[in-house]
Amino acid sequence: MKVLVTDPIADAGLDRLREAGFAVETAYEADEEALQTAVRDAVGLIVRSGTDVTAELLSAAEELVIVGRAGIGVDNIDIDAATEHGVIVANAPEGNVRAAAEHTVAMMFATARSIPQAHVRLNTGEWAKGEFLGTELNNKTLGIVGLGRVGQEVARRCGSLGMELVAYDPYIGAERANALGAELAELDAVLERADIATVHTPLTPETEGLIGEAELAKLDGGYLVNCARGGVVDEHALATAVEDGVLNGAALDVFADEPLSEDSPLLGVDNVVVTPHLGASTEAAQENVATSTADQIVAAVNDEPVMNALNAPSVDASAFPRVEPYIGLAETAGRIAMELFDAHVEEAHVEYAGDIATEEIDIVTASALKGMFRQLEPQVNAVNAPSLAEQRGIDVVESKAKQAEDFQSLVTVTLHNGDGEISVSGTQFAGENPRIVRIDGYRVDAIPHGHMLVARNYDEPGVIGFIGTVLGDSGINIAGMYNGRETIGGEALTVYSLDDEPAPDLIETLESDDNIIQAQYLSLNDQ
Repeated sequence: MKVLVTDPIADAGLDRLREAGFAVETAYEADEEALQTAVRDAVGLIVRSGTDVTAELLSAAEELVIVGRAGIGVDNIDIDAATEHGVIVANAPEGNVRAAAEHTVAMMFATARSIPQAHVRLNTGEWAKGEFLGTELNNKTLGIVGLGRVGQEVARRCGSLGMELVAYDPYIGAERANALGAELAELDAVLERADIATVHTPLTPETEGLIGEAELAKLDGGYLVNCARGGVVDEHALATAVEDGVLNGAALDVFADEPLSEDSPLLGVDNVVVTPHLGASTEAAQENVATSTADQIVAAVNDEPVMNALNAPSVDASAFPRVEPYIGLAETAGRIAMELFDAHVEEAHVEYAGDIATEEIDIVTASALKGMFRQLEPQVNAVNAPSLAEQRGIDVVESKAKQAEDFQSLVTVTLHNGDGEISVSGTQFAGENPRIVRIDGYRVDAIPHGHMLVARNYDEPGVIGFIGTVLGDSGINIAGMYNGRETIGGEALTVYSLDDEPAPDLIETLESDDNIIQAQYLSLNDQ
C-alpha cells in the first residue's frame, strides 16, 4: 500500500510508515496534474501547507483513506469534499504546540524590546543604546484572540511572566478560560484593554480579515503578534498602523501569501518583526509532527480510530479497547435493521445501555450508520455516514441508559418512519463474542456472521419443521436456530444461521405457506 508525501516531513515519520509496511513515495515539486496521477493508487496522503488538497485531487484519489496534515492548519484541504469521498482528514495539533507557543512568546519579546532592530544596528557598527526604549511584559495586559491549543499554551507561559490575560474565543467556556487565568471578553473589548494582542485562530471564512483597520485602532499604542495563520490580520492595515504610530510594533510569522513577496507592505517597516513561518521549526516539533501524522495514517488504514480526525468520530486511545468490540457490533445491528425494515427511514435511534453508555460513543454511532447505508452506498464509511444520513433527511438520535436489562452492555439500533419501526439489539459476551440478542423485541441469540435467515411466523405446530424441510430439500444445512415468540399461538420470530445462501425461489416457497408472514435472507459474510 502506498503513502504519497507531497511536502517534506522529518525522516522519523517516513521511517515509521516503512516499518509499518507501506511504500512511501514523495512528490515535493509535482504540479496538479502530476499529483492527480500520483495519488490515484495511494491509501494515504501526507501534506503540509504547500499542497492544496482540492476536490479535484480527492476525486482522482480512488483508493485514498486519509489525508494527514503534518501540522495544525488545514485551510489548504477541502474537508467537505474529503468527507463526501469518505476520506479522513487528520492533523497533528500536539506535535508543534509547544514550539509555536514558544515562538509566539519570543516574538512578543522581540517586538516589545526591539531586539532585531537593535541587532541590525549593532551589526552595522552603531551603538544605538539610547534609541531603543523597550516595554516590559510584566504587569501588562495580553489579549489572546483564540484560546485553542496554542493560545492556551501561550496563556500559561505569559501568566507566569506576570501578565494579565484577557481572551476572545466564542467557542470556549468561561470556566475553561478562568482555569487558565484568563477573562473572556468580546473582541473589541480585548483589543481595547490589551497592551499586546496575540492571534491564535485558524483561517476560516469567519476569521479571514478578522483584525483590520478598525480593530487595530482599538489596540492603540500596543503591539500585535500573529504566529497562527496568515490572512487573519489585514497586512496593509497593519503596516499602516505601525508606520503611523497607531501601534508601537508588530511581529508576524505567518502571511496571507507565502513565501512573502518583496512588495509586501510589511517589509521595510522599522517596528515590524517578520520571520519566515518558523513557529514549528524545531527539531523536536518536526519529529513529533511527522511521527504523529504517520501513526494516524497507519491507524486509518488498519480501520482503527484516528485520534486527531477532523471529519470523523474518534475515541481516546485509553478508551478504545473498551469501545472497539461494539464498533463492529453496531455496524451489524444497523445493517440488519436496515435490511429488515426495507422502507424509507426518517429517524435512526441508537441507544446505549449499561457499561457502554459511560464511554465515548460517537464512533460507534457512526459505525451503526455505516451498516445502515452499506447496501445503498458502496463507498460509505464512518467518515461520510453521518453526512449521508443528513443528505437523506434521517434524524440521528443517541440516548444512554445506566442499566441494561439482562446484559452488561447493550447497543440497540431502531429505525422509524411514519408507518412503523424496527429495532435490533446486540451485546458482547466474554471473549469478544458478539451476539444479536433482540430483533423487533423478540429475544434471540444469533451469531452475527455468515448467512442468516430471519422468519416471522405464527406460532403454530410444524412451522419450524416446515422451514427445516424446505432448507434441507435445497441442500442447505442449519448451523444454528434462535426462536422468540410473543405468546403461545401468537407471532414468533426465528433466526436461522445457515451454511449456504438460499436461492430466491426458496424464500418464495417459504412465504407461500400461510403460517409464515415474512422470510428475509441476510448475508453477513463480509462483516
